Parts: sequence; structure tokens; C-alpha cells
Amino acid sequence: MDESAGDAATGESVADAPVAEDDALAAPTGATTSADKAGPAGGGKKQRPFWKEVPLLVVAAIVMAVIIKTFFVQAFFIPSQSMQNTLQPGDRVLVDKLSPWFGATPQRGQVIVFQDPGGWLNGEDLPAPSSNSVERDFQSVLSTIGLMPSANDQDLIKRVIAVGGDTVVCKSGSPVSVDGVALSEPYIYPGATPCNDYPVGTVTVPKGDLWVMGDHRNDSADSRYQRLYNSAGGGFVPLKDVVGRAFVVAWPVSHWSVLSVPSTFHQSGLSAAALPAAADSAALVLPLSLWYVRRRRNRR
Repeated sequence: MDESAGDAATGESVADAPVAEDDALAAPTGATTSADKAGPAGGGKKQRPFWKEVPLLVVAAIVMAVIIKTFFVQAFFIPSQSMQNTLQPGDRVLVDKLSPWFGATPQRGQVIVFQDPGGWLNGEDLPAPSSNSVERDFQSVLSTIGLMPSANDQDLIKRVIAVGGDTVVCKSGSPVSVDGVALSEPYIYPGATPCNDYPVGTVTVPKGDLWVMGDHRNDSADSRYQRLYNSAGGGFVPLKDVVGRAFVVAWPVSHWSVLSVPSTFHQSGLSAAALPAAADSAALVLPLSLWYVRRRRNRR
């Protein structure tokens, strides 16, 4: 499996808070300050001790983490070699789960995480669960709140090669072509062949589906493999099964990189996908920008 696959804090500037003059400094010698007048029963709100605040902060942080994992960003773990060299076994990627809520759909060249459409995991490596029960329970808790990838997610990760309505040609000894445009694929694993292992010929992707491939073509049970050896689904990934788009390798630090769309998918014959891709980014950025502007106005 490519993924058992398992994903923010905000603060206020002290500069936004009004600064009050210190009564003790402002009052003349011998004068009674407002603090003295107020006394212990001056009506001021008594601050909780720090040790009482900590549990509330922890609960708030957990709630925020669950919300972020559910609706915004989730971390996923890469257990297999099928996306090398773009992704290495053990990498953690962050997946954008917000864009689909605004109608954005995956575009050619994007790396996506999706739920098993049916029988795909039989041809993929699955992560081995820990033999330590305490470690398994700890991982389960952290994965629930989105701080660690889950070891039980039935998800995969591949690159989108074609979208609904596209015609893919995948023949032995030839590059992959989409709608008649041959793809130069510098991202595939060194020495791997585009289609030699599973030459499926000519395939038209139905509307509402995707055609996906692993970057390590000789070690990926992707759409080609599924079409030849899995009788269900024809090798297509329904849009409803897409979890989100992987946009960055977050861990380990030495592997950090942005998962951008390769230039081969920006060729003129495939330019129709460029506008939806831009809309995808806008769907993520625009709502957050509007929220921020509205929040700033309300505070004035």
C-alpha cells in the first residue's frame, strides 16, 4: 500500500491590546490608587491559576487538531516503493482535504491519496503493525487527533495521469500519451519503463473517474495493473474515493519538498487542465483570505 497513508495554531499580537497607564506611577505621593480602591472585591475578574489553565489548553488543542485533520490537512505515511523517487518508504506527506469541499477535483500530474476502490490493496505492500500493544495504543490515540498517521487506513497514493474524458495510450516500448500528447516523465524511477510491465493499450477514462500511476512503474499495482488483473472497476479511481491532494513531504526533514505538478502536464495539448488547477489553489486560499479580512474588520 502506498499509504496507510496518516496531515495550526493562531495567536494574537500583544500590539493589538490597549495599553493602560500604570496607576501606581501616575498617582502623586500619598494618593490612593485605583488598585487600592478596588481591593480584593473590586469587581475585577480573578485569573485562574496556571495549573488549572493547562487542562483547558490541552483539550482545546486536541479539539483543534481533530477539526484540522477532519476538514483541512491530514498526515499520511508511505510504506512502499511504488512512488519512488518522488516519495520514499517512511516519508510523511501532508494532504489537502479542504479543496474538495469547495468543488475542486484532482488534476493531471497531482499526487493524490484515495481510498481503496476495491481490491487494490491486494497488490500493494501493507504496513506491519507494531508488536508492542502500548505502542499500538499510543499510535491510535495520536492518529485519531491527527498528530500521527494511522497504521490502519486503507488508502493508497498515486499520481493522476488522466482525468474523466481523457484517452490514455500505454503500450510496451512507448511513452504514455494522454489525448495524443506524449508525456516526458522525469519523475519516474530511474531505469523504470513507462508501460512495459503492464501495457494496457488504449483506454478512455469515464467521467467522474481518474487514471493513476505510481512513479516507480515497475513496482506499482496502479491503474494498469488493476485493469489487467482486477475484474472490478477497470483500473479507474472514482472521484468519490479521493481523500485529497498531497502537497508537501513533511518528514523526514531531509526529504522535505513541495509536490508540484510537473511541467510535462503543462503542454499545450493538455492546457485545459491548467485552469481547474488554478481554481484548486484559489479554492484553498480565497476562503481563508476572506475569513482573515472579516476577522480584522470585526476587531476594529
